[in-house]
Amino acid sequence: MTAPTRAVRELVLGLPSDGLPAYVYDLAALREHAAAVRAELSGRVELYYAAKANPEPELLAALSPYVDGFEVSSGGELAHVGRAVPGRPLAFGGPGKTPDEIATALDLGVARFHVESLHELRVLADLAARRAADPPVGVLLRFNLPLSAASLAGSSLAMGGRPTPFGLDPSDADTAVALLTGGTLPRLRLLGVHAHLASGLEAEEQTGVAESVVAWAVALAGRHRVPLAEVNVGGGMHVDYGTPERRFDWSAYGKGLARIAQEHPDLTLRIEPGRALTAYCGWYATEVLDVKRSHGEEFAVVRGGTHHLRTPATKGHDQPCSVLPVEHWPHPWPRPAAAADAVTFTGQLCTPKDLLARQVPAPGLRAGDRVAFALAGAYAWNISHHDFLMHPRPGFHFLG
Repeated sequence: MTAPTRAVRELVLGLPSDGLPAYVYDLAALREHAAAVRAELSGRVELYYAAKANPEPELLAALSPYVDGFEVSSGGELAHVGRAVPGRPLAFGGPGKTPDEIATALDLGVARFHVESLHELRVLADLAARRAADPPVGVLLRFNLPLSAASLAGSSLAMGGRPTPFGLDPSDADTAVALLTGGTLPRLRLLGVHAHLASGLEAEEQTGVAESVVAWAVALAGRHRVPLAEVNVGGGMHVDYGTPERRFDWSAYGKGLARIAQEHPDLTLRIEPGRALTAYCGWYATEVLDVKRSHGEEFAVVRGGTHHLRTPATKGHDQPCSVLPVEHWPHPWPRPAAAADAVTFTGQLCTPKDLLARQVPAPGLRAGDRVAFALAGAYAWNISHHDFLMHPRPGFHFLG
């Protein structure tokens, strides 16, 4: 849904100009969506939220009743999520974990480490051995698996299946399993395999990738005659910024995962969505400062820009938006207005890359009108280059 909910619309129209830009999150809509996703997953499919998508404490708390845990990818996220949702299970992933971060995670009792290299495995083993009184640390070996190009053909961001810094190379698989099961690393326990290979896949593609990952993991465990308790098939569910009302088919994906789980009755499957859980609950709201014509095209310059909402510049798409007309014009100078039926929304930055949405149907758009950019609940503020040009930071509002 591109149009903001009624509560979001009323809040945006009620904010003063100096209260914009602002992020507005509809927590009731988030809880409803998370509950619907949870309902499509069988009991042997665990749902972890990838906190990197949006770590706002209010969002983490709203999601907490519907997820089995949270995936964090840095020491900062580890501390932040631990404060926001204390006591919830955490999985520590991401490449380049420092020894200090690993030690902190061990001190905090993190139950699962997604290990990305043989070096990281040895560092974790050494640090865990210094805590001999603790139970063994659970390890999921993350692999960059050699899936076919066809498997990842629909992805918007490939994280595996080709040379990347993510995960272990499959050629290291037997060495890693032997280290974990041969008695040389007694403070570590092999739980299973992790693989996050792409983002932007539809349900059928996601199911196919999950089948391939599970089959590969089962074969690995079979070669070493060791039990395999868990396989984490990652996240990356498609979010369609061009057609925002079309959502990932969680029902189809849930059925596919249930079928895989049924074929492997001793195995727990885990998924780690981020964007697909929170994108829909957030709006980036702002105000039109100026409307002007350049070489036959009309531009609306808004407060803020891609230093607050980096996603459209990063992904090269147009952020879906709604115009909220404002009748009152409090200034003595003439009010700029669009003459054409479509305008391109830009921000305040001194770069032509500061594009939020191109050729948006907005006949009669005027300076002072409000604009609410949808699907701003993930990879938005938290990945943006906030301090470029030192414009004021946005406000944050949480509804419901």
